Amino acid sequence: MPPTPAPPRRFALGDFPLAGGGQMAAAGLDYRVYGTLAEDRSNLVLYPSSYGAWPEDIDWVVGPILDPERWCVVLVSQFGNGRSSSPSSGDPGLAGGRWPVDHRDNVAAQRRLLEEVFAVTSPALIYGWSMGAQQAYHWAVLEPERTRRICCVCGTARTTPHNRVFLLSLRQALTADPSWDGHRFRGVPEQGLRTFALIYASWAASQPFYRRGAHRQLGYASVDAYVEESWLPAYRRHDPHDLLAMLDVWLANDVATAAGLASGDAEADLAAALGRIRARTTVIAGRHDLYFTPEDCGAEAALISGAHFEVLESDLGHRAGNPRDAPAEQRQLRAAIDRLCTA
Repeated sequence: MPPTPAPPRRFALGDFPLAGGGQMAAAGLDYRVYGTLAEDRSNLVLYPSSYGAWPEDIDWVVGPILDPERWCVVLVSQFGNGRSSSPSSGDPGLAGGRWPVDHRDNVAAQRRLLEEVFAVTSPALIYGWSMGAQQAYHWAVLEPERTRRICCVCGTARTTPHNRVFLLSLRQALTADPSWDGHRFRGVPEQGLRTFALIYASWAASQPFYRRGAHRQLGYASVDAYVEESWLPAYRRHDPHDLLAMLDVWLANDVATAAGLASGDAEADLAAALGRIRARTTVIAGRHDLYFTPEDCGAEAALISGAHFEVLESDLGHRAGNPRDAPAEQRQLRAAIDRLCTA
């Protein structure tokens, strides 16, 4: 059963300094709470959001994967998703067409939320899928003494060159629309959004997913209908400036850069950054994930002391890590959490 929707809460950060310089005026984090915080504050799970996800899109995880009888789950919207501070809600906008926020800022804001609202300095677990996994990695690298456990599902600590091509194609799709003037959209980028949705649908699901006609099993008469009726509305609901902002954060995803490592040897820097992780770590990849391949996820896991790596044997592609309607994948994720948190 899906969880009872938790009411939205807002954490006011004030004028928030950005890691890359400048500030976010009157910043705020949108968050939801599921379950009850233990008296000793030992059971808080931080669950950062993924690309384009609003809390109501991903809170189904509470129950099938994160047990609210055991955990106090704090689902927090990342900056840029339209619920927490975003271009659509004010400063900072897309200065020069780009957003000056990165995961260092998400971590700093989330740390303040946990400390100031929950009096928790060290969450029991940080669980994240996709961009949520990126945030979990940043927590573990930037706050190694505070981060006890991380579970990174279908995400990497650094955006790979191949993944970057995907992201740039999405950005180009939006900014090639006639409504983009180089700094902002002067109207709804209808053609840009259609191209954006087509690109997303081709990457997020896998070749085996389409081969077995899974889109038809979901009730769509054709691939065209699947894109038009499912993918396009999912992104049309967003302010397009927010879609660009989240792409910019994803493009900038690199724990080595965030940690200030710049030796000139990118691979050595990544190894050094991941070598800082003290948290008990589980890394889970989707067998047919085209964004974050098992090879890429496994290579990073090998750089983390004691990390456990496993693969979701699923044809759902990237969405294997967010398996709302896939009980087998849910069970594997739940079991992975149970193993990680037994000790």
